[in-house]
Amino acid sequence: MSVSLEEYFRTTFEDKLLVKMPEREDDHLTPATRLLEKRREMAEVEQALGAQKEEFQMKMESLQQRREELERKEFQLKESLLKFDKFLKENDSKRARAVKKAHDEKDLKRVKDQEIQRLMSEKRELQGVKDKLVGRLNKHKIYHKFLEKTLESADEFQEIREIIARYETLVATHTDLLEKSHKTQDAVEKEKGRLLKFMEERNNEIMQYNNQLASLQTRLDKAQSEAVKWESVWTHIKNTAAKKTLMLGRVNMATHNLFQLVNKHLKAQSGQEIATDNTTEQLHKIQIFIMDLTQITTEIKRAEAAMTSVTAAATTTSS
Repeated sequence: MSVSLEEYFRTTFEDKLLVKMPEREDDHLTPATRLLEKRREMAEVEQALGAQKEEFQMKMESLQQRREELERKEFQLKESLLKFDKFLKENDSKRARAVKKAHDEKDLKRVKDQEIQRLMSEKRELQGVKDKLVGRLNKHKIYHKFLEKTLESADEFQEIREIIARYETLVATHTDLLEKSHKTQDAVEKEKGRLLKFMEERNNEIMQYNNQLASLQTRLDKAQSEAVKWESVWTHIKNTAAKKTLMLGRVNMATHNLFQLVNKHLKAQSGQEIATDNTTEQLHKIQIFIMDLTQITTEIKRAEAAMTSVTAAATTTSS
């Protein structure tokens, strides 16, 4: 916005203010006239310059005012922008709060609507229950009238609740009796089932025993036929066994006699008698004795042969 004075004057005087004066004929003017003319020109120039200065000053003041006005408007515009931005932010905040509140109210409305629907449904259900109860009440009024007439005609009861209590007692007793009857019936059915199962098992066992009896009868017949055969064999065996028994008695006697001899010999060596009544054990002792005696005899023969060899060798050496 600032303007250079030199540039301003140069532009002004060259383009507008400095008007070229017409050339005059200076030959016939005196120096004094020329001086006055110069002074007049200077005065005109100074006057024009003063006017230009005033005009420039006025323009500068106008420019300064315009500048200040622009700065003021710019400041106001900035203030307005700040206020507008604040207004927009506040408006956005209010709008967000309003939207949130609207959403909350919408959710609350939806919850309330659901609650209303649930309550209406419960109301309809309760109304249905009420209608049923009213219907049952109307239906059971005849029983109440019946109870009142019964109470009037019966001296046993003083109030209706006593009749109801007696009825409930009878119903409970009847229920217990029915339950016991059902249990008894179930027990009877269970026992019947067990009886049928037992009879079936016994029948199966009887059939099995009959089959076994038939098989055993067949085996008995076969055994009887075999018995006849083996009786003859047994007779032959008994005859043979008598001979074998006699021979066995002789063997046992011979074994006993031989064991007595061995026992005497062993008693003579060890000074202690070996007693046994078992023929097998006797034979075992006899076998051990014979083996020991055989070994001793063999050693004696070997020693005699060695002595004979030594004697023969000694005789040969002497010769």
